[in-house]
Amino acid sequence: QVRLTESGGDSVQAGGSLRLSCAASGNTYRTKCMGWFRQAPGKEREGFAVICTGGAVGDAKYYADSVKGRFTISQDSAKNTVYLQMNSLKPEDIGMYYCAADLNPRATVVAGSDPERALARDEYAYWGQGTQVTVSS
Repeated sequence: QVRLTESGGDSVQAGGSLRLSCAASGNTYRTKCMGWFRQAPGKEREGFAVICTGGAVGDAKYYADSVKGRFTISQDSAKNTVYLQMNSLKPEDIGMYYCAADLNPRATVVAGSDPERALARDEYAYWGQGTQVTVSS
């Protein structure tokens, strides 16, 4: 029903910035959550930023503690694209970055009150191919 394509990954020095994009094609959905996950070598894929649309009072955003204050998730609904602005990058941010879509999100997640579920890998059924981010010290 939807295809996700990430772009923008690159190799940067510590302290630098990157802007990732996730373009969705196929059907569009008013109510959904779009999440960013990363997987470092040898580690599990973990969610760190989510934006949900379709809530009665507007968008809901979630951030993992590891990126809070450094990363910002946003969207351009007209372009069906979600962005991730990453500032103050650290070597610990190295990994493959994936965009994911939850097209049937929980009401609590859409409402902005359920960070545990919003950032959980198993909530998302659609995934992009990933884009590599490398940070050198």
